[in-house]
Amino acid sequence: MIDENIDIAEQDDEEDDLFLHQKIVVDKGQILMRIDKYLPIHSKKISRSKVQESIDNEAIKVNGKATKASYQVKPDDVITLELSFPKQNLDLIAEDLPLDIIYEDDDLLIVNKKPGMVAHPSLGHRSGTLVNGLIYHFNNLPTHRNGEIRPGLVHRIDKDTSGLLVIAKTDYSMTFLAKQFADHSIERTYYALVWGLPKEDKGTINKNIARNLKNRKICDVFADPEIGKHAITHYEVLERFSNTSLIKCNLETGRTHQIRVHMKSIGHTLFNDSEYSGNVILKGHITQKYRQFVDNCFELLPRQGLHAKSLGFIHPTTKKWVQFDTELPEDMQKCLDKWRNFIH
Repeated sequence: MIDENIDIAEQDDEEDDLFLHQKIVVDKGQILMRIDKYLPIHSKKISRSKVQESIDNEAIKVNGKATKASYQVKPDDVITLELSFPKQNLDLIAEDLPLDIIYEDDDLLIVNKKPGMVAHPSLGHRSGTLVNGLIYHFNNLPTHRNGEIRPGLVHRIDKDTSGLLVIAKTDYSMTFLAKQFADHSIERTYYALVWGLPKEDKGTINKNIARNLKNRKICDVFADPEIGKHAITHYEVLERFSNTSLIKCNLETGRTHQIRVHMKSIGHTLFNDSEYSGNVILKGHITQKYRQFVDNCFELLPRQGLHAKSLGFIHPTTKKWVQFDTELPEDMQKCLDKWRNFIH
């Protein structure tokens, strides 16, 4: 039987990949069967060739140990899978979705993405994404990345992160803007609500980021320079509250979950970030009153406290620097106001 459902993990930024995490507990009545035959029957979306590839990479384990394709599955065996999938060009469905467009010209548009909206369709999100809305409202948006179908998208932000994205409307704009992201010359400012009070008012985090060794849905920092990708985040404290702080982050690089991972690495996990354990009380003396207060804040801001507030770059046609800014979304603003008014 399948003990845990298939879980497709999507990372919504420039370095996105798809991963499948699954645990299967073999039925007590199961007859002996080679694992490379058993898995395609009992797990969706896994071909026999994919099983063999994953076994070779030790991504499939039986009872906690790497296995071979010839292994005979037995009753009560626990099979764990952690499989990577190549980026796929899914059939795109145009949907009449509301888009908050704060700027548009012949070359590009700036969208203020609402929290909860995935940027691009994936195996786990085929509809309701930003791209579904873009192809409904705009024709002939350019693709990106060697023909991968990502209409207009130059970059992405996580599903539950709100804020600004630049969308290219022409092939030239796509190439011009993509190069700026590759060169790290785009100015990106995020506002984040984090647990705790940083000791310094300003700082820089320079730590490599790679996927967590045990949980490929999340990422981690690594001291070994040979592991992961180079990542730099500059931060500045804007406000200090009782047990949380509002900080501004500027990215030099655009790694998966960069701000979320970097801030946790220095002891300041993003508020209500469930994937990085920020959805529990991490700072403060826990009393019934304080617990109720934090729970109310979680209800007001039911996601990680992160907003892509501004974008700056050289315009593809005018070749002049342009800057765009947006207000904090209502859920984040209400949560901040509550912390501002909190009395011990």
